[in-house]
Amino acid sequence: MKRLKMTVAYDGTDYSGFQIQPNQVTVQGVIEQALARITGESLQIVGSGRTDAGVHARGQVFHVDTNSSIPLEKWAYILNQHLPDDIVIRQVEEVPPTFHARFDVKQKEYRYCIDNRPVPDVFFHRYADHIRHPLDLEKMRLAARYLLGEHDFTSFCSAKTWVENKVRTIYQLDVRQEGPFVWVICRGNGFLYNMVRIIVGTLVEVGLHKRDPASIPEVLAARDREQAGKTAPAKGLTMWEVIY
Repeated sequence: MKRLKMTVAYDGTDYSGFQIQPNQVTVQGVIEQALARITGESLQIVGSGRTDAGVHARGQVFHVDTNSSIPLEKWAYILNQHLPDDIVIRQVEEVPPTFHARFDVKQKEYRYCIDNRPVPDVFFHRYADHIRHPLDLEKMRLAARYLLGEHDFTSFCSAKTWVENKVRTIYQLDVRQEGPFVWVICRGNGFLYNMVRIIVGTLVEVGLHKRDPASIPEVLAARDREQAGKTAPAKGLTMWEVIY
């Protein structure tokens, strides 16, 4: 038995998230079916975390235990032959049996893409949220500074979040412009359900002058989901990297 760590990228548009769910098409489910076909084993993969329906990934990580004799250097090629075009295994490594894709995570980075031009580009509509009005990026950056560090992010997570401890640490929250695109880059030690999308939705309200940057500390202190902005659409969000 050996444990493999795999890095996978996927277009999440047509999936009900990463984690397997009954009667739903998920990234995990499709990968497990492909693994069964090539190994003859019934394998369950363990992901670094969930992604919501419609959210993409560039660097999602999972581990799997297998008795297969497939050479390490052949795993990605063979597995990709059995996966649809919107799921790609980028890297496969053998790791110690003590490695855990979820519990060993130190940091995660998510990136949110906004198409900020008057008319959207049809070729990016699956990967960016279109906002036609100009965004005040300096105001958004001012607001973002208040979210850096350790806070209780109750106001910035879905009311459906089941975890009791909602304290998380954000190490990086940048707002960058690249041509017509605005990127919100968020790196932290962990994220609550819808947390990044609610942060983005709140920063967008600041950028549209619907909310003052200085109001962010009050939103945090309120610990009330109603005080933060709307949840940004899933399609603009990508799990960029998992750091161990």
